[in-house]
Amino acid sequence: MRIALFSGNYNYLREGANQTLNRLVRFLEGRGDVVRVYSPVTDTPAFEPAGTLVPVPSVRLPVRGEFRLALGLPAAIRRDVAAFAPDLVHLSTPDILNTRALTFARARGIPVVASQHTLFETYLEHYGLGWARPLAEAHLARFYRRCSHVLVPMAALIPPMMAARGDASVSLFTRGIDRARFDPAHRDMAWRRAHGIGEDEVAVLFFGRLVLEKGIHTYIDTLRALLDRGLPVRPLVIGAGPAEAEFRRLPGAVLAGHLEGAALSAAVASADLMLHASTTEAFGNVLLEAAASGLPVVCTDCASARTILDPDRTGLIAPVGDIPAHAALVAALVEDPARRQAMGQAARAASAAFDWDSALQAVADTYARLVGDRMSG
Repeated sequence: MRIALFSGNYNYLREGANQTLNRLVRFLEGRGDVVRVYSPVTDTPAFEPAGTLVPVPSVRLPVRGEFRLALGLPAAIRRDVAAFAPDLVHLSTPDILNTRALTFARARGIPVVASQHTLFETYLEHYGLGWARPLAEAHLARFYRRCSHVLVPMAALIPPMMAARGDASVSLFTRGIDRARFDPAHRDMAWRRAHGIGEDEVAVLFFGRLVLEKGIHTYIDTLRALLDRGLPVRPLVIGAGPAEAEFRRLPGAVLAGHLEGAALSAAVASADLMLHASTTEAFGNVLLEAAASGLPVVCTDCASARTILDPDRTGLIAPVGDIPAHAALVAALVEDPARRQAMGQAARAASAAFDWDSALQAVADTYARLVGDRMSG
């Protein structure tokens, strides 16, 4: 198959969504398929892209300058796509570029698959734009309705997507986990000591991009409440982003920055538990990575939490925005090392249910069915 994949950020910033897409492209090309990727780029990419990446002209976003936005599908890109002659178009971001690519593909009778990677409509309230949410939801519904098929990362998202589309052309594109990369065996007490984390301190992990929509204020307020109570917690922050200054105001915070490879494996496994307060992810890769690393997770209640965590066995779930409830659940694990260890072991075991090969094969099967339907029609 010849697949044209459109992305808003394929490799210029490292995120869970583009890591998934790059993994998908490697899988497809390993099968003998041909993938051509169209995305904005920068002069300082975060990593080498899988497949053939075609740069699309773009501009910096005004509020989130680390991101870029393509303002359309330029004539040169249209010619490139036409020459490539894809059997199928895969859209991964409901932005201007992907919307124009959708129109381009539909006009030529090319089947279009869209994959949902985050809940964009939930971002707006974090930037004082909650009033625009109905407009965003209307755009998203129309975008996904015009596609031939939509892939969602969690079973809980299938019914609302079917309702938005008005049909059943929705299926699951779940995620997997590299259990060798994320493994409790990577725990490193020397790493903890080098970062000033005492042996009697409980390192509470924040893991992800340092941006408002990741629930950073719930994390910060919860840790501040625990520190005010005199509990031996140490904030451990893995990630980078424009909200870094917010974490620097948290007493004793260890800001490890953006990590990769063995350094990331050691840092995650060297925490004692994770507090995850984001409700904007459509899946929550970091929840799975923490679980595979043997960490119990205290998580804000959302679909991704209930997909990955088994409440009271592999993690604990707190009501959205309830700082005392988050603090009480973290404190319960801080004060009970045996329970913390048992939950971490259970989380590690449960992570084995998430397998990349099965997840990626499901996408390839969906492609093949749509392409086959087009050829037979």
